[in-house]
Amino acid sequence: MKRFILLASFIFLVVFAQAQTSSVTTQVIPVHFESKDNPTIVNITSPESLVQKSRGFARVEGTSIRIEGNVQDQDGVKMMTINNSLIQVAMNGSFGHTIAIKPGENIINIAVTDGKNNVHNEVRTVKSEAAIAKTTFDAALGSEVGTYYALIIGVNDYLDPEIVDLDNPISDASALKKVLQEQYIFENENINYIENATRAQINDAMDALARKVKPNDNVLIFYAGHGYWDEQAEIGYWIPADGKKRSTADWYRNSTLTDQLSAIKSKHTLLIADACFSGGIFKARAAFMDASLAINKKYELASRKAMTSGTLTEVPDRSAFLKYLVRRLEANTQKYLSVSTLFYSFEEAVINNSDVRPQYGTIQKVGDEGGEFIFIRKD
Repeated sequence: MKRFILLASFIFLVVFAQAQTSSVTTQVIPVHFESKDNPTIVNITSPESLVQKSRGFARVEGTSIRIEGNVQDQDGVKMMTINNSLIQVAMNGSFGHTIAIKPGENIINIAVTDGKNNVHNEVRTVKSEAAIAKTTFDAALGSEVGTYYALIIGVNDYLDPEIVDLDNPISDASALKKVLQEQYIFENENINYIENATRAQINDAMDALARKVKPNDNVLIFYAGHGYWDEQAEIGYWIPADGKKRSTADWYRNSTLTDQLSAIKSKHTLLIADACFSGGIFKARAAFMDASLAINKKYELASRKAMTSGTLTEVPDRSAFLKYLVRRLEANTQKYLSVSTLFYSFEEAVINNSDVRPQYGTIQKVGDEGGEFIFIRKD
């Protein structure tokens, strides 16, 4: 009996041990790895300069830009930031956000977190064309002096074979650019120099000035090339490089010029035109200016003045007007040179050495208040 009990106990222990062993046997559990991360696609639709510029370099204007576009990811979009600012993304993936930018180079960091917490980063670089020079107070002028901008255009070559090409406007334009850049406070980045400009290029350049010029800034606009005065219609034109002799569609009207000058909200705007030009764009000024008028009084009031190489007569290709204008700017030793002083310093030389009579006056109905453009020499 005792032997039977021992045998039964042994059998029980063996069965129990086998049961325990089978209960902890490790089974192979299949692991389902996630599929490859779906790509995050960021499409910028505005501004145009940022479109397809990923990790590239784009140029913009102003002190802020609004970035618009859409983002797509098959795993969903959990969060989006631009320069660490949280951006609201619509159900269809569209977004829009305005960021401040400083003059010079700016980094735009776009980060998108998808539904699986994967983070997609995209970096774009933009350069603001806003003037780097800051407005400064000039004691001699008794006023805040902003940035000096220049738009300089010279047209030698015309697409229409019926329009005679010129030899000297580009060299004249280049000479003026050189003296302004080297001797006066016109920084290179603020000079827009265009050779053989088309009508569209002139319009775009004028519109660009209207967007970036501030009320304390000063603007000089120069054009050398063919011009035309329609006596019957009393309309004056510049003839751009793409102008056609038998159609005025691509000519640049002086009425368009005055409209665009009105849109430039500068302190002073000076137009210098070395072409046949409508005398109707300005009203004549007296032949002699009051020499005792202080420079600061001339600068204090806004001005919109024009200086042209002739009245309505044909202007020769080789310009005595530009020759003496540049020569006087080069020889000037005064810190502050008013445009009237400049003009009357070379007017007689032009008359004595050419068949044209240069003109200086106020551009009508574009905001002149009696002031004057002042050339300021570099220290």
